[in-house]
Amino acid sequence: MTTTPTVSSSAAKTSRTLLVGTPLGWVVTLALAALGVYLFATHTGHILAALPYLLLLACPLMHLFMHAGHGHRHGRRE
Repeated sequence: MTTTPTVSSSAAKTSRTLLVGTPLGWVVTLALAALGVYLFATHTGHILAALPYLLLLACPLMHLFMHAGHGHRHGRRE
């Protein structure tokens, strides 16, 4: 006899699930967008000068944060 696992109705709350689609999420998104436009309008030279370094910094950060998506379970079985 096989049984199917039941999924809990109360999913674990993470910062992403707390912000996506909520009024607070929209406020944070709009504030960050306004800050980005302000910084680009007033400090364009600084942003363009830092762009190559930010691109180089993005590579190790993407590897660090996105490596979990490659299916490495480290001995854990599903």
